[in-house]
Amino acid sequence: MDPDTEVDVDLSPYLIRYKSGRVHRLMGTSRVAAGTDAATGVTSKDVSLDAATGLAARLYVPGGVLGTPAIRLPVLVYFHGGAFSVHSAFSGAHFRFLNALVSAARAVTVSVDFRLAPEHPVPAAYDDAWAALRWAVAATCGRDAGSGPAPQEPWLAEHGDVARVFVAGDSTGGNIAHNVAMRAGRLPLPGGVRIEGMVLLHPYFRGKELLPSELTEPRSLERAERWWAFVTAGRYGIDHPFVNPLAMAAAEWAALGCRRAMVAVAGLDKMRDRGRRYVEALRASGAWAGDEAVLYEDHGERHVFFLRKSEGSDKAKEDMIAAVASFMASSSAEARCGPCPSVRFSGSSDAKL
Repeated sequence: MDPDTEVDVDLSPYLIRYKSGRVHRLMGTSRVAAGTDAATGVTSKDVSLDAATGLAARLYVPGGVLGTPAIRLPVLVYFHGGAFSVHSAFSGAHFRFLNALVSAARAVTVSVDFRLAPEHPVPAAYDDAWAALRWAVAATCGRDAGSGPAPQEPWLAEHGDVARVFVAGDSTGGNIAHNVAMRAGRLPLPGGVRIEGMVLLHPYFRGKELLPSELTEPRSLERAERWWAFVTAGRYGIDHPFVNPLAMAAAEWAALGCRRAMVAVAGLDKMRDRGRRYVEALRASGAWAGDEAVLYEDHGERHVFFLRKSEGSDKAKEDMIAAVASFMASSSAEARCGPCPSVRFSGSSDAKL
């Protein structure tokens, strides 16, 4: 048989890999052009971060900001979901969601287009995410990113505030945001900048010991182990801290390099107990030096419901976006960036979550 047509692994409805190594993605391949969103006034554009690896991003800025240099806004680095293997920073679902989120949160946003498995097994996504975060911080702060001169990106340089840097993601993108924050606790960012906040939206975490919400799905562990082995090329087990932070010793939470954390879960999501336990473990660790860990729950909603296309009002989605915006607005970070003129200290207020 032709190895280019003989199936090696069938993971429908996500993708099929053939014996030749060719991957046919069954979803998440369409691309929506950047531009100004009529509904929100948010403007976006696409940029290349590393031509050698293909690392790219879609940048977003809220309406009424461009051309007004005095406006400094939080910097949000966002990682899309898609089981580490499908979708991109340019997909329609994430484009719609981020236009709404950027408008509500008033943040300059970098949506990262990282390399996908299985062609680039995990930890390639983590490496790309870390490189993108360093790029965003360096471009905002005007500092060397470690491999050459500071990147020149006017949206970040003119409107980003390095005292308010956030990382966020949905599903496996939430997993990536967590792992980036863990790396940030061990390795420096340009200018000594710190992550102010981390937002995990229905994060993808699993483990060999099933939690109550995972028991409702037959063969839950078998499927999780099969998928994790596929996207990591068998390098890591299902209890590796990359995918199961609950397996970490309490002392290891000290490496989580953010001051504040927010985890959102959905009442009908089988991984909801993982998100709840994550917040509990973080609060109880005694090792994390952060100030606040917040749990936000949508009862009656499914996994990443906020990415769905809806006609008219969608209250659950609007409420969740408002909660994230409130969490980000309550920041009172103190980041260090030498003489970087974008540093400022903002007043704090309690997030209503």
